[in-house]
Amino acid sequence: MRLSFSLIFLAAQAFLPLSLAQSARPAPVPEVGANLPAQPVGPNDLIAVSVYDAPELSRSIRVGSDGLIRLPMLQQRVKAEGLYPADLENAIAKALREEQILVAPFVTVTIAQYHSRPISVAGSVKVPLVFQAEGPTTLLEAIARAQGLREDAGREILVSRSQPGPEGQPVLLTRRIPVRSLIDDADPALNLKLTGGEEIRVPEISKIYIVGNVKKPGAFPVQDGGSDTTVLQMLALAEGLMPFANKQAFIYRREAGGPKNEIPVALDKIMQRKAPDVTLAANDILYIPDNKGRRMTIGALEKILAFGTTAGTYAVIYH
Repeated sequence: MRLSFSLIFLAAQAFLPLSLAQSARPAPVPEVGANLPAQPVGPNDLIAVSVYDAPELSRSIRVGSDGLIRLPMLQQRVKAEGLYPADLENAIAKALREEQILVAPFVTVTIAQYHSRPISVAGSVKVPLVFQAEGPTTLLEAIARAQGLREDAGREILVSRSQPGPEGQPVLLTRRIPVRSLIDDADPALNLKLTGGEEIRVPEISKIYIVGNVKKPGAFPVQDGGSDTTVLQMLALAEGLMPFANKQAFIYRREAGGPKNEIPVALDKIMQRKAPDVTLAANDILYIPDNKGRRMTIGALEKILAFGTTAGTYAVIYH
């Protein structure tokens, strides 16, 4: 009698509805480094839904911008946004049972393409790009996808991401990552984990421009915003004055949110140590006219500088 009861019990277990087995299956915990199913579904993602022994219900579906999907014969739309594939399988199976389309549906969901997790890399990188985070990605991996930093890259990398604010409004949060600590010192705490939705910007290093009657005019990179760079240092970088250089120089500086100001500089007195050296700021233009009194306008100077940058040369000479 005990043997017969055991056989009946095992037979009953074998024929339990598949829906119960599916609904009881726990959602897997996402693993770092896993493939596409390791992340929740988002709007505009492409998913593949397969229903066992129901080919009319099996198809690829694009998640709507509202995070919902619609299956054939289902009156209700199923919420997909924020669910892992295993959770979405259970949600679809539940909807099919509730509308009495299938008694014991067995559903499989896989991610075909992610479109809800863009990561953009822009600024002083060799190949600016936007790609989808198909799995956990690090900041260094994103920089590597952009083929690394350019030579004119600044000292910081800005990583921005939109977060929900206190009243539900998105708030843009930006973190500054020092390049030297990230790459040279290999600080693992700065190699941020990216999951999609981040904007990575690499600003160019600050420059000070010197044009006019100098031997080597051009744009010279400066560190720390140029706070320690002076007129004499820029003249040294430009390899000195031309023979017909004027002793009166001018600094063109744009104040925050205002017009460019012209600041006269008594170059002869500075060189004779009769006046203190003048400190320059980032993006200043130091202009040395000729001794005939001819001067270029600030508009002409900016056009020349723009042309030199576009052409990939800093050989800007004015006689």
